[in-house]
Amino acid sequence: MSRLPVRKTYKLFVGGTFPRSESGRTYEAEGQNVAHASRKDVRDAVVAARKAFAGWAGTAAYNRGQVLYRLAEMMEARADNLAAVCSGRDEVDAAVDRVVWYAGWADKLAQVLGSSNPVSGPYFNFTVPEPTGVVAILAPDEPALGGLVSRLAPALVGGNAVVAVASETHPLAAIELAEAIATSDVPAGVVNILTGFRAELGPILAGHMDVNAIDVTGAGDDTADLERAAAANVKRVARGSADSQSPWEIASFLEMKTVWHPVGQ
Repeated sequence: MSRLPVRKTYKLFVGGTFPRSESGRTYEAEGQNVAHASRKDVRDAVVAARKAFAGWAGTAAYNRGQVLYRLAEMMEARADNLAAVCSGRDEVDAAVDRVVWYAGWADKLAQVLGSSNPVSGPYFNFTVPEPTGVVAILAPDEPALGGLVSRLAPALVGGNAVVAVASETHPLAAIELAEAIATSDVPAGVVNILTGFRAELGPILAGHMDVNAIDVTGAGDDTADLERAAAANVKRVARGSADSQSPWEIASFLEMKTVWHPVGQ
């Protein structure tokens, strides 16, 4: 008896689950019908990220690194699936290596980016990096997997929660990555991935009053408009590269807190 194959459906990734867009809309990309996220989907993703932020930010830095390393393991296990929706195995290997590289920075950020500051008086003065909060990411189109990982990993390692808008033209790699995230130890809501049109979703995120930072690397010609919208609640605006790897990329999503403490107490 012949059977019909079970075809894959490409949904959103919000709060650790895979919902369809609340609008029921889809759009065609890479020969597939992909969920077309709406304004409400954006709001739901921000709510999920905000709910998850405190727990993730409060996780010990070493443990955050271990969670990201576990994500790299899950990506390695799904390497063939990921390779099928990006440029190939070389891109997957580079993305896995990048996650491992950033995982290694988790418990070193305070020492490298922070400082003990000289002051006049019986006080200690320390500068300590802390996560910014909920970070919106507009992923670049190319490389489909590597570009998203390059922007996602530095935001995560510093303790931020993320709402990412996948590549508009090549979204399948982002949803395949979401399946690796869902089977890793990354807490639900720490990473949320939306598919749809950047021109529609970007301004909603830029103007959202509960989003603390926005990465406009994949925004293209809309960058200036998004920066103006982000100014409404003084969002931190980051612009990087689709293939960058640096501790300063992590610093883009951190705030520096200065603490005074009396000597001997």
